[in-house]
Amino acid sequence: MPVQFKDYYQILGVSKTANDDEIKKAFRKLARQHHPDVAKNKTEAEAKFKEINEAYEVLSDAEKRKKYDTLGANWNQASGFTPPPGWQGGNYRTASEGDFEFNFGGTGFSDFFETFFGGRAGDMFGAFGGERSRQATHSQRGGDIEGVLMVTLNEVFQGSVRPITLRTTNPRTGQTQTQTLQVRIPAGIQEGQLIKVAGRGNPGIGRGASGDLYLRVKLEKHPDFTVRGQDLYFDLDLAPWEAALGASVSIPTMETPVTVKIKPGTSSGQKLRLREKGLPNRQGQRGDLFALVTIQIPASLTPEEKTLWEKLANTSIFRPRSSKY
Repeated sequence: MPVQFKDYYQILGVSKTANDDEIKKAFRKLARQHHPDVAKNKTEAEAKFKEINEAYEVLSDAEKRKKYDTLGANWNQASGFTPPPGWQGGNYRTASEGDFEFNFGGTGFSDFFETFFGGRAGDMFGAFGGERSRQATHSQRGGDIEGVLMVTLNEVFQGSVRPITLRTTNPRTGQTQTQTLQVRIPAGIQEGQLIKVAGRGNPGIGRGASGDLYLRVKLEKHPDFTVRGQDLYFDLDLAPWEAALGASVSIPTMETPVTVKIKPGTSSGQKLRLREKGLPNRQGQRGDLFALVTIQIPASLTPEEKTLWEKLANTSIFRPRSSKY
């Protein structure tokens, strides 16, 4: 089935030669602009934010980006893109005779992503197709299927119930059935874990039970935080005088911002730990939030600023390099 092409480079506003840092900066800028928490039109912002997240999910991952790039310009067809038979660049698999076709809605990812970078449906399908469909003289359980589910950090923090639409097409009759499933996302869920929805996979043979649907969790990319297990990492930019003299700065958390005191003489690369300000696990225990310090230097100076920097250079006894070099 043809799917609508997604130009991830255009979505992020970067060139195809953009490096990782340029892609990250573009994502953060757009994500902050369209984050549902700050946008006036939350419905519109949520759709745009998911699109930005999907693009970054692919382009920030070296393996996914390579697969995406190998398909080339022929992806962008007016009628949608149908990959060539046997294409192995992603997770696409042509359904064999008897396999039901599944399409998801409300997962946070487009059909395009689901088809090529989503679950491992091709690995899990094997219960109602080809050879097995000819063995209908006995009962056999249907095969499991897998999709991907974008979970927000707020959902990890609080848990939620998400309506997911599942459209199933019978390849023999062409009949399509759409149903809405209320999927429970437990607080403390982590990247890569599976959420099981019993009995929503491939139909069984004879009196065999249907298989199950598994939704593999992909955590939403956040403009401020990087997730590592239960811990959150935040890039804390400091001005040189804040690092040298000390300062009080505000750092965002999943709840409300907190004020942190920066000690005089703080260096770039230092890591500040905010205990139990990370994400919870399934038992409710919280991870930590780490602020990674980077000292930012102004790209340009006013004449007055240049005079002050020159005065500091002439009066300071600080020598970052050994005098023997």
